[in-house]
Amino acid sequence: MFTGIIEEIGEIAGIAASGDGWRLTVHAPRAAADAVHGESIAVSGVCLTVVGSTETTFDADVMKQTLDVSALGAVEVGSRVNIEKAMPVGARLGGHIVQGHVDGVGTVLEVRPGEQWSVLRISLPADLAPLVVDKGSISVAGTSLTVSAVSPAIGTPDEHWFEVSLIPETLEATILGALEPGDVVNLETDILARHVERLLAFRSLTEGGSL
Repeated sequence: MFTGIIEEIGEIAGIAASGDGWRLTVHAPRAAADAVHGESIAVSGVCLTVVGSTETTFDADVMKQTLDVSALGAVEVGSRVNIEKAMPVGARLGGHIVQGHVDGVGTVLEVRPGEQWSVLRISLPADLAPLVVDKGSISVAGTSLTVSAVSPAIGTPDEHWFEVSLIPETLEATILGALEPGDVVNLETDILARHVERLLAFRSLTEGGSL
């Protein structure tokens, strides 16, 4: 379990084939310093399991499915990634509940810089659009953010988007400050919204007499 509060910016130091997936080596001194075999670390929002570590790097296996559905499939040696270690029991929930289970990816459509902040507009897959609401929470590349605007519910599937406003701390402490139009990012919607959607789907079946 994570909170979406990024602890450091890491860098992909190595990529090796591992079956039909990859073994990633990530340079992240703060996370690697006390990393232990089997613990979870979120890499740009994807929960990965540590299989080895040094004082400054950790290794993690990434299965083919994860490469196919997340932006990790496009990383290269030298790519920068957001890093967050799992939340310890009793810690403050500074962001929101983030599982590290990516729902899909979005493409940066627009970056609007301001004097004190920057606004990102990011495309939203049609199946995720109902789960994202204005002033709600969303994880972008593992970063807990508040939605500042959303596209209208009525529209063609390729027109769905949402916006987030990034404060200076977020721009500096995460990889989000370097994003440009066309960049692809991992998205994880609010787990509470996903549960509600599932419950409503079953209620609809029950009321329709199909369950």
